[in-house]
Amino acid sequence: MKHVSVLVAGGGPVGLTLARDLAQRGVDCLLVERNPTTTRHPKMDNTNVRSMELFRHAGLEDQLRAVAVPQDHPFDVAWVTTMTGNELMRFSYRAPAEDRVHYQTVNDGAQPFAPPMRVSQAEIEPVLRKALEAEDLAEIRFSTTLTDLQEDPDGVTATIRDETTGRTEQIRCQYLAGCDGGGSTVREAAGIRLDGRFSIMPRFMTHFRTDDPAARALLQRWGMTWHYQSVHGTLIAQNDVDTWTLHTRYPDNVTDGVSPEALVARFTGREIPMETLVANPWSPHLAVAQSAGTARILLAGDAGHQYIPTGGYGMNTGIGDAYALGWMLAAVVRGFAGQPLLEGYKAERWPVWQRNLAASARHNAVRGQIAALYEDAAIHQPGPAGDAVRRDAAAKIAAIGNAENESHGIELGYVYATSPVVATEDLLPSDDPVTYVPTTQPGARLPSLYLHDGRAVFDELGQWFTIIAQEDADITGLEASAHATGIPLTVLRHDDAHARAVWGAGILVVRPDQHVAWRGNSGPDRDTAQRLWNRFLGR
Repeated sequence: MKHVSVLVAGGGPVGLTLARDLAQRGVDCLLVERNPTTTRHPKMDNTNVRSMELFRHAGLEDQLRAVAVPQDHPFDVAWVTTMTGNELMRFSYRAPAEDRVHYQTVNDGAQPFAPPMRVSQAEIEPVLRKALEAEDLAEIRFSTTLTDLQEDPDGVTATIRDETTGRTEQIRCQYLAGCDGGGSTVREAAGIRLDGRFSIMPRFMTHFRTDDPAARALLQRWGMTWHYQSVHGTLIAQNDVDTWTLHTRYPDNVTDGVSPEALVARFTGREIPMETLVANPWSPHLAVAQSAGTARILLAGDAGHQYIPTGGYGMNTGIGDAYALGWMLAAVVRGFAGQPLLEGYKAERWPVWQRNLAASARHNAVRGQIAALYEDAAIHQPGPAGDAVRRDAAAKIAAIGNAENESHGIELGYVYATSPVVATEDLLPSDDPVTYVPTTQPGARLPSLYLHDGRAVFDELGQWFTIIAQEDADITGLEASAHATGIPLTVLRHDDAHARAVWGAGILVVRPDQHVAWRGNSGPDRDTAQRLWNRFLGR
């Protein structure tokens, strides 16, 4: 029987990210994926600011942006009648290259560190796979299905099947990570149920390309635009050149007999020459697992939470899961931490799953609210009467807003305020879903800043824990007790008064996932520091 420290089930973006993080932290792992290769489906199309911060810290930002839409292309979202009709309302957003300059110029702690990225999941996965294949401690097996598992107090015995030969094999692991998607075998075998609403508004995806110049001009009629939206669906520009994805409902909920080309024609207003790359019906869910795992089995990604794509919280929440789980599993396996640290993962991520589910539902309701404005048939009519209806619809859309693409409070503002593995404070974090309110309350993501000497703080954080301290702060207790635990430690000193004011503390202990574990204005003595480290590491 093969033995491995961690078995990762699922080779999508979450599983690939988690396995690489484990390997980079010195933990051997085996990843199995039932499909023969990475996905051909576009699936998601936005890697949000939080995911990009994490990818940058992992050294993957440049490789990912190389396959993404160029950084000088905008994130605009527009509501239209049809592409041959009228544009009703446009929400304009900076391009990532402009965002990067803006973040550094404003430098108030309320800005993200890394801009978002427009890219299809079909482009992301090969990059993540290549990065994982470069890790000596990771083994990857595609065309391999996890079929069964048995958990015991000391680990998990899993049965896997090679889909090319039919051969089965048992794998013994200390921990098993279920990153195997919505129909998770791991979740089912662990006896964890999903709670929520299922098959909400069945949809149809048409992923297509066109080389026809007139069709391309029509599909970007009002300029380079990420999403064109109407009552007939959402048209996503995948590369701003020749490839698009249309998510739509069937006319009158008819579920067969309508071609992908007809659905595209309904959205655009006329037929266009096109090559259909992928076309299939699908049904989104709003559901969260009752638990993020058991003692030896942890869930991440769609295995634990499934959302309507509004807001893009599916994969992005999963990337947060992967980097949260990766360092904790590695710390436990390598002996830095106790197994109770993994209870921290479950306690921290499950409320985030619920929070993001509620946000996805809100955004979807807004889509429905705006779609109702199309019920007046005059919205499609030329002339003064139609113009008046369109002006009214535009004003209402503007008033409703586009929180779906503006919710930095959701993306950056989640705080593990009641986590058992951070130093808690009796404070209620902001619950504003749109506006991110920077805070160093323990459990919060560290607010990003550039120091006066030009250093980007997020680029100075270590792979494991980092102590950020003013030049004159005494952190000998924290350092000595950290070294006694064996946990790798980075120290970042600064004399930046602006940073001190934004962070509201002279000393911060920052975890590997960029969340604050503790803050203070004077360093604790060694005994107190040891108690803190024991808490942070579940010891």
